[in-house]
Amino acid sequence: MTTSSRTLGDLFDTFEREAFRLETLDDYSKSGNVDAYHAFLAGEPRPDDYNAGWVDELRSHTEQGKRIYRVHILLRPLSDYLRFELGWGYQKNMSGGEEFFILDITDRSNPLENVPDFWFFDSESVAAMNYDGTGKFLGAEVLSPERTAEFRRFRDLALAQAEPFTEWWAKYRA
Repeated sequence: MTTSSRTLGDLFDTFEREAFRLETLDDYSKSGNVDAYHAFLAGEPRPDDYNAGWVDELRSHTEQGKRIYRVHILLRPLSDYLRFELGWGYQKNMSGGEEFFILDITDRSNPLENVPDFWFFDSESVAAMNYDGTGKFLGAEVLSPERTAEFRRFRDLALAQAEPFTEWWAKYRA
């Protein structure tokens, strides 16, 4: 299978060491867990089975010694969606072994301005994530291997300037 015919799902199924995600939006509410988001907004407690399928997938990878981690670039004050994602999603996903980092650009410029959301697998395969202006996921595009070095730099810059989520959350929890 050539890289160009691979899908995001293929990359998740076949990565061997690590999967990195860069998140750049403050609203993904049209992309999944819509009912959970509305429950959060209504003040309901997080259901025990919230995000169970993703947590099971995370655990299946992390128990094999694979690393799954992400950096979210964001501004304070947090949008309703970010309060949901960080408060419900990140907290739950950590139980499956996913690691989170925050690059807070509230008081500084964004070092990754105009960089798209992406997944980066084993430092060699990149899937750019495409969203419309409302946070609705439109699909992923697996990029050519020639783009790998560019996205490795993006990942490394994001990680160098981010802080662990748990430390950031302790300071800024909304």
